[in-house]
Amino acid sequence: MNASRKPRSQPGIDELFAALSDPSRRRAVELLGQRPRRAGELAELLGLPAPAMSRHLKELKSAGLVAETHPAFDARVRIYALNSQRLADIKTWLARAEQGWSEQLSSFAAHVADQQRKKPGRRRTT
Repeated sequence: MNASRKPRSQPGIDELFAALSDPSRRRAVELLGQRPRRAGELAELLGLPAPAMSRHLKELKSAGLVAETHPAFDARVRIYALNSQRLADIKTWLARAEQGWSEQLSSFAAHVADQQRKKPGRRRTT
């Protein structure tokens, strides 16, 4: 295998985790998990200035984690909501990773048990 090649991953998963690498963005995702919110409401709850919140929401949108809508009564208002499909992508990736870890641990446990069976018995002396 060529050392310069990166291992293959689920498409876009790197972008998802990069978007979630910032604590403010993770907290915004948690808040949006409760219900959709306006950008200003998120900024207030997170204690961030509006321009900073806007940058965080742009990152989350770029990764596909949030979707933006405009209510019919005022196109200037932006409502943000979680994109459940992208959250499902994270869950799928984590499930595959966990399955791999579980298989490796099971294999290791079987190897240790096999090695224990192969050891000659020790005699106790008192």
